[in-house]
Amino acid sequence: MTEGGAGLSQTMTAATLAFPAPNGKRPDVLPSAQTTAPITRLHLPVSPACNIDCAFCAQAFDRHDHHADQASRLLTPTQAIELVARARALSSTLSVVGVAGPGEPLATHHALDTLAKVHERWPDLALCLSTNGLMLPEQVDQIAASGITTLTVTVNAVDPAIQARITPTIAWRHRRLDGTAAAKRLIRNQIDGIAQASARGIVVKVDTVLIPTVNEDHIGDIAERVAYAGAHLIHIIPLVPQHRFAHLPAPGLMKRYVARADAERYLRVSNHCQQCAADASGTAPDDGLTAACCGGGIWTEQILSHG
Repeated sequence: MTEGGAGLSQTMTAATLAFPAPNGKRPDVLPSAQTTAPITRLHLPVSPACNIDCAFCAQAFDRHDHHADQASRLLTPTQAIELVARARALSSTLSVVGVAGPGEPLATHHALDTLAKVHERWPDLALCLSTNGLMLPEQVDQIAASGITTLTVTVNAVDPAIQARITPTIAWRHRRLDGTAAAKRLIRNQIDGIAQASARGIVVKVDTVLIPTVNEDHIGDIAERVAYAGAHLIHIIPLVPQHRFAHLPAPGLMKRYVARADAERYLRVSNHCQQCAADASGTAPDDGLTAACCGGGIWTEQILSHG
C-alpha cells in the first residue's frame, strides 16, 4: 500500500476488524440498505456542479437513459422541500432522504442547505449524503449539524498512480490540479474526511467502482485503508463502461466475487445495494413513487452504475 498504508496489515487483526454496529443507529437506513423490510427512500437532485473529473462519469440530464450519474431534472432547495412534502403525503413508509447528485453534493451549498431544512421540518427522517470526499474534511461539522447520520464516500484508489488514471483532474480551492498531485490531494482528503466523520458518530459506507485493468487488484488495499480510517462497510460497484472508460469491459461475475472477497478481509461488504439515479424514489424495486410525486414520463429503472 502507498500513502501511509504501510504496516496496517500488522496492526489490523481479525479481532480489531469485527464489523462494528453503527453506534446504535438503525443499520437499515444505511445508504446501501441491507434490510428485511421495504424502506421508502427519496433522492433529491439538488447538486448542480462537480469538482473532480472521473473517467467513468458522464453527467447529464436525461428523462429516459437514467444512470446513477444522471437525473431527469435539477431542483432548487425549495422545490426539494416541496417534493419531500408530497412524498410524505403519498407514502407512510418514507424514512430515508438523501442527496447523491447529480453533481458533487459538497461542491456547492445546495445539498447541505436542503438536508438541514428537511431535518428541521421532519426530524424523524434519516438523512444520507454521498460524496467524492474532496471537501469532506472542511465540511464535516456542517454535515453533522445538518442532521446527516449516514455518509457514502466514493473511494476508487488509495494509490496515487491508480487514482490519477481514474480521476486525472480536480478543482481544489479555486485551482486546477492534475495527475498525481490531484490524486494525492483527493486520497488525503477522502481518508481524513472518513476519519473525521466516523469520529463524530456518522456511519460511513465506502463505494468503490471495480474497474477492470485499472483497480481490480487494488480492492483489498482500499478496504484496508478505509477500514483503518473508520469506515463501517464497503460496496463494490461494477463498472458500467462509458465516457473515457467506454472501451473497458464490465467486470464479470468472477472478478466481482474476487473483489468482494478481498474487501471482506477488512470490512463488511454490502451486496444488495441498487445503484439509483440521483432523483430516484420509492423502494427496491421501484414502487411508482417517483411518478406519483413528479408526474409521469420519468423512467426510473434500477440499473447498475456508479453511486
